[in-house]
Amino acid sequence: MSEPFSSPPHPQPLCSRRHLLIRTGGLLALPATGLLHAKPPSTAPTASTAPPATPTVWPHALQVPGGVARLSLGPAATRPQAQVRQAEVDVPLLVVGDASEWTAVLGIALAAPLGDAHISVAQADGSGLRQLPYTVARKQYKEQHLQVSPRTVDLSPEDQARYERERDHQAGVMTTFTTPPAGQAPASLRMRVPVPGRRSSSFGLRRVFNGQPRNPHSGMDIAAATGTPIVAPLAGQVIDMGDYFFNGGTVWLDHGQGLLTMYCHLSSMDVRVGDVVKAGEAFCKVGATGRVTGPHLHWGVMLNRTMVDPALFIPA
Repeated sequence: MSEPFSSPPHPQPLCSRRHLLIRTGGLLALPATGLLHAKPPSTAPTASTAPPATPTVWPHALQVPGGVARLSLGPAATRPQAQVRQAEVDVPLLVVGDASEWTAVLGIALAAPLGDAHISVAQADGSGLRQLPYTVARKQYKEQHLQVSPRTVDLSPEDQARYERERDHQAGVMTTFTTPPAGQAPASLRMRVPVPGRRSSSFGLRRVFNGQPRNPHSGMDIAAATGTPIVAPLAGQVIDMGDYFFNGGTVWLDHGQGLLTMYCHLSSMDVRVGDVVKAGEAFCKVGATGRVTGPHLHWGVMLNRTMVDPALFIPA
């Protein structure tokens, strides 16, 4: 199992040592601020821990830290602009639909405070700014203890410097926001499972490496043999790839409007930056590179620079 983007046992600056790519709202596996949030107030609502068996829209809405909110923007002749304030930055949101009904699809950071929040919405020309409220409910994630190589927990000065370079590079990747040409956006955001196999680790698990607490798991781990082909869950464009200290062989896909997916610990990457892959097309292979305890795919899904639960995009 992996932990792309883990955090240090003691507070440190932005994704500092062992804080693995989780800053800016979600993670580089971790963007945004630290993923551990304060104890929720006793009055905070509690959400169901699992989506319904047969959701009718994708992704399924689950308004909890690490979940997704679907907020109706109403009818409009052209696509409205929606954004959310994250880490003192206004981040654009994914907006789907048509003139009869537009919907903002918002990723909620694992570090998000519980309770009332809001997004800002404007017409396509930037006029008519208004605030649209939503509420973040409580969700309890499980804890997992793992033993890994000590060098991947207590970094040498050289490894720390490498990690920081990679963190800064991927932080830029996570800001990607592209608008697909008219008619080329996916008709549905329902995703295919990228590789067959057992889900060996779920999103949101509190990770403890060699007895040292880290940030929660920022994706879904799927156990599979080295060399197993991985397919694109949606059509997308390759925007980054490389061999990273914690994540090993890694590919990022851009699906438009801030919806990104990442694939880590790969043994083979059969694409180049700029390539476009179709939904269901194989583009890389499972491996055991980076910080791992065995071969598997770490699959991450990002919305508005925030890592969210991939399970909300796929059939139960």
